[in-house]
Amino acid sequence: MPATPLLHKLLHLTNFRSPLLRTAVPGVAAAFALQAVVGVPSVLARSERFYDAAGSATFLAVTLLSLYLPGVRARAAAAVAAKPLWPGLLAPFAGPGAGGAHWRQLALSAAVVLWSVRLGTYLLQRILHQGHDARFDAIRDSAGKFGVAWFGQAVWVSVCLAPVLAVNAAPAAAIAASSLGAADVLGLALFAAGFACEVLADRQKAAWLRRREEKLHDEAFITGGLWSRSQYPNYFGECTLWTGIATAAAGVLVTRPVQVGLGLSGGPSGKLLVLGLSAASPAFVAFLLLKVTGVPLSEKKYDAKYGHRKDYQEWKRNTPKFFPKLF
Repeated sequence: MPATPLLHKLLHLTNFRSPLLRTAVPGVAAAFALQAVVGVPSVLARSERFYDAAGSATFLAVTLLSLYLPGVRARAAAAVAAKPLWPGLLAPFAGPGAGGAHWRQLALSAAVVLWSVRLGTYLLQRILHQGHDARFDAIRDSAGKFGVAWFGQAVWVSVCLAPVLAVNAAPAAAIAASSLGAADVLGLALFAAGFACEVLADRQKAAWLRRREEKLHDEAFITGGLWSRSQYPNYFGECTLWTGIATAAAGVLVTRPVQVGLGLSGGPSGKLLVLGLSAASPAFVAFLLLKVTGVPLSEKKYDAKYGHRKDYQEWKRNTPKFFPKLF
């Protein structure tokens, strides 16, 4: 099945000399386009119902696009008319020798897919149950401010996925030239630990809310489980998992074969570039959660409700805000 002229045109427009840009630019463009598709009608309807779901879906779509796009370009360049332009669903799993992806590319992409599907499902169920999201109460009726929130989500997706896009942009054969290293093990371990922490914290809070709705307790705020170890264990888990993804990505991106495969010099400037791309991901997540949307909004709400209570003051005083206490 021949490729459509439009798809050929898009491939030509994004056929940069740099392999990194050939994957990153379409990925970032897709992130903003998807947010616009869902964001514009949501702003007009003054509804945040699909905000988080759209964010998770965009993470999923951009990650898969970056994984499959090199194969699409290879088929287009070869002008294989007998084959469809888009490779089969299992094509990335064929291995580097057969034109597939390397296990590192598959592992990091799978990590993002797992996280986005789990979090997106959880947040969609939550807003469908609650009917609204208090984060948007002050901006929902302002098209400009609400639109900025959707724009910001596209930026969030693009920055967070920077290390994954960079890894997926590298030729699989170049990545295969690097043996398993400490960064691979540490990065994947951090992701697993952070993901488990976020999931457990969310489940504990969901169970606590459900029991409160069933009148099984009258606690005003959650202080048990992981929430007795950290005031925001879910945010700690989120920052940790993205740190893991960035660590695993950086470990392979600084190797000389991958540097050359990405069209970089392999010298200090090339290594600093990929280290900066990798570090930007968890740094941006931490900035948003600790300084912009997560902790500030939650703390303002709970301080206004329970700031006068001694049990709340004691919990805040004895419970670390972010890094969990071990003992």
